[in-house]
Amino acid sequence: MTTLAVGVDIGGTGIKGAIVDVTTGELQTDRIKKATPEGGKPHDIVAVAKSILDELAPAADVPVGVCFPAIVRDGKTMSAANVSKKWIGFEAEALFEKELGRSIHFVNDADAAGFAEQQFGAATGKEGLVVVTTLGTGIGTALINDGVLIVNSELGHLEIDGHDAETRASFAAKERDELSWKHWAKRLQKYYSTLEALLSPELFVVGGGVSKHHEEFLPLLDLQAEIIPATLRNNAGIIGAATLAARSR
Repeated sequence: MTTLAVGVDIGGTGIKGAIVDVTTGELQTDRIKKATPEGGKPHDIVAVAKSILDELAPAADVPVGVCFPAIVRDGKTMSAANVSKKWIGFEAEALFEKELGRSIHFVNDADAAGFAEQQFGAATGKEGLVVVTTLGTGIGTALINDGVLIVNSELGHLEIDGHDAETRASFAAKERDELSWKHWAKRLQKYYSTLEALLSPELFVVGGGVSKHHEEFLPLLDLQAEIIPATLRNNAGIIGAATLAARSR
C-alpha cells in the first residue's frame, strides 16, 4: 500500500484538502481550505476541488479520496445535505474523475470521518461496534464493526417522538432553540439512548466542531456504552478519505 494519499473533504460551507501519510494519519502538507460555492452545484464544487488538487500537486500515482455529504452508491450521490439538490441521483464520481483527470475513491463524509477515528483517533484498537457521530448542522453517523466500515448509515434521520432526530439534537438545533448545555444534553440523551437500544455498541465517539466543548455535555449523558470525544476534529474527513483511497488500490 502506498504511504501517501490526498484527501478532499467537501462540506456545505467549506472544501478542504491535504496530502496524508496513511500509515500514521498525519497531514504531510498544510490543509488548504476554500469556501463552498454558493448554491453548491456540481460543476462549481468540482472546480474548487480541482483547484485544491492543483495546489497540492501530488504525483500522478498518489491516490485521491473525496468525501461528500451524501449517500454514495456506485459512484452516485443519492442524497444532498447542504448542497444543491442537483446532486441527487447524480453521477458524481464520474464528473470528479473527468475534471480532475484521475481516478478517485468517492465516499460519504461521515463514513470517512468515522473510519479515520477508528484507524488513528479516539476509537483506535476498539473491537466490536463503534458508532461515530458528528454533531453539526445535522447529525452524521458512521458504523465500524471490528474495524470494518458499514457504509451509508443515516442515523441522524431516525424518527424520535415524531421528529427527524437531527432537527432536535444537532448542534444547529441547540443554537436555533438557544438551549443551555443542560437542556441540549436532555435531547442528546434521548437520541443516544435510542441508538443504544437499537445497536448496543461498545463505544460512541462524538465529533463535529462542538466536540471541543465535550466537557460541557458528555458528562451529563447516562449510557451503558462508553461515550468519548473525537480527536481528529476537522481533519477527520481528509484523513479518512485519503486512507480509504489508498486501501482501495
